Amino acid sequence: MAARWNLWLVLAGLNGAVFVALGAYGAHGLGDAPQAQRWFDIALRYHGWHAAALLAIALWPAAGPRNWFRHGAAVLFAVGTILFCGSLYRMALMDLPLFAGAAPIGGTSFILGWLVIAAAGFVRRAA
Repeated sequence: MAARWNLWLVLAGLNGAVFVALGAYGAHGLGDAPQAQRWFDIALRYHGWHAAALLAIALWPAAGPRNWFRHGAAVLFAVGTILFCGSLYRMALMDLPLFAGAAPIGGTSFILGWLVIAAAGFVRRAA
């Protein structure tokens, strides 16, 4: 049997690396604009939490009836990171959102991801 790579583990590692790099940039290269710093800090906080959540999902056992929940939550967290955090990062750096509504859609994606994880708790494990 050929070894399979774990997409979510790869994305969690890359997401964590981007989080740390952006944190360093925010600490040393962002400048003195207070509103930009607030947007950047909010994006960084949500990015960090969801990078960690994506790592937890990557380590979630892939087999069984909860596998759909695993993939669904991971996709929702990835979409949330791109839309919510990406929009705030872009506003902090360029004073332009990704597109109107990107941050609220991304925030909703985060909430839905957590609800998918909660729903997985109601699914019975295979005997």
